[in-house]
Amino acid sequence: MTAEMTAETRPATGAAPASLSLRLREGTRPEHEQAETTGFVEKLMGGELDVAAYTDLAAQQYAIYGALEQASAQIRDDAQGATLVFDELTRTPSIEKDLAFLVGPDWATEIRILPATEAYVSRLLEVGTSLSAYAAHAYTRYLGDLSGGQIIKRMMERHYGLGPDGLAFYTFDEIPKAKPFKDVYRERLDALDLTDSQLAETVAEAKRAFRLNSALFAELGAVHC
Repeated sequence: MTAEMTAETRPATGAAPASLSLRLREGTRPEHEQAETTGFVEKLMGGELDVAAYTDLAAQQYAIYGALEQASAQIRDDAQGATLVFDELTRTPSIEKDLAFLVGPDWATEIRILPATEAYVSRLLEVGTSLSAYAAHAYTRYLGDLSGGQIIKRMMERHYGLGPDGLAFYTFDEIPKAKPFKDVYRERLDALDLTDSQLAETVAEAKRAFRLNSALFAELGAVHC
């Protein structure tokens, strides 16, 4: 067993090993909680910031998903990796649509990419073609978008008056019901034929992904809070 696993993910003696999706959920719990309770996230969700703060977040997401979806295109060449790539999850076109609405037609030359985002992108480009690393980052981003991301969408609508324009990123037109889709995604994760070492690497990389998110939120907080 890997040191990255919590007590909840360690199977009892003689029991079947914990699934990858369970290892990811439990193994990243501390990092996940830290990321979602940063000052920037709490204030944005609480209506204490403004549309400019959300726009800045969208700009960072544009860079991150550009790198992640570049990895998606490459990982399709791997028979196992291809099982984790769903066209209906692609976010980059939606972010472009949001930024065109939020910033204007010249958004590509007007947005800024923060150092923490550059570090995140660099990590994705460095390891994204590894099956273990791709699984970790895709799990962290996409299942988060379908879960907590939907809460963010509602809060942006409530506090900042945003509607379909500006929130396309959180709208999955091809996924009408999130739970069944997330169940299928977890099944695909659990079906990956990974060694014990690769399972440990996947959890470790997911923990790193959450830390990269926390660093980004800290930088956004320094600007907007």
